[in-house]
Amino acid sequence: MTLQQLKYVIEAANRGSINEAAKRLFVSQPSLSNAIRELEDELQITIFERTNKGISLSKEGAEFLSYARQVVEQAELLEGRYLNAAPSPQHFSVSTQHYAFAVNAFVSLVSEYGLDEYELALRETKTYEIIEDVKSMRSEVGILYLNEFNGKVINKLLKAANLQFHSLFTAKPHIFISAKNPLAKQSIVTIDQLQPFPYLYFEQGEYNSFHFSEEILSTLSHKKSIRVNDRATLFNLLIGLNGYTISTGVLSADLNGNEIIPVPLDLEESIQVGWISHKNAALSRLGAAYIAALEQAVGQ
Repeated sequence: MTLQQLKYVIEAANRGSINEAAKRLFVSQPSLSNAIRELEDELQITIFERTNKGISLSKEGAEFLSYARQVVEQAELLEGRYLNAAPSPQHFSVSTQHYAFAVNAFVSLVSEYGLDEYELALRETKTYEIIEDVKSMRSEVGILYLNEFNGKVINKLLKAANLQFHSLFTAKPHIFISAKNPLAKQSIVTIDQLQPFPYLYFEQGEYNSFHFSEEILSTLSHKKSIRVNDRATLFNLLIGLNGYTISTGVLSADLNGNEIIPVPLDLEESIQVGWISHKNAALSRLGAAYIAALEQAVGQ
């Protein structure tokens, strides 16, 4: 096993394609493929599943990748310390439900650790895709919530993907509304009081099960409802249409201003927000730094 082989695996995983990785590394596609196969033979594991559609990390491969990244990162630190080598671009990716605190943490990460070169990714996406992204190591970290309703289904998927859930905080349900909404001055609101207003919720695409909904109480019917794909659109509709959505109550005035406010919802429910990662795989330096930034962003 060589350092070069580890770099090949990392680049192939980052690109999701042997051919694209070969182009980035300035080597031939057969040379890259052979080097990875030789590594798999030596270790007696399958790192990549190969199909006509390309490559994807196996369960063993995802765990191996996390260790390979640590080894390469430490080697680069040694080279920088003793050989004055230029640092390689930093890589980190996170997939998340539509949480402002996840963006806040990402901003903190880039501000503190961003060097002259980096390749980072923040994906606000659908619940099922978050799990798939972390499973395939497209993202090192995923952020989502569990509650009594969705917990059994989500935990089953996490177990099958060899992922684990780490709790960040537990919240009581709130609504997000415009500061000009007629309900804005109330200390708490009921479900019945929300009936005249449009309900806003996030599209879940092909996997539009109630269990993958980003909002609790997903089985309730609504006289008025609007499905959206991104947080900016949802916030604009909260203001423009006096709509509401249901979430954790954690907002960022720095990112979202003061036009949107949280108001407690009168429900005996709880929302456990956390992050997911591969079991038995240590976080990269940037991964660990991002989790620290997350904890700071939510006041943990």
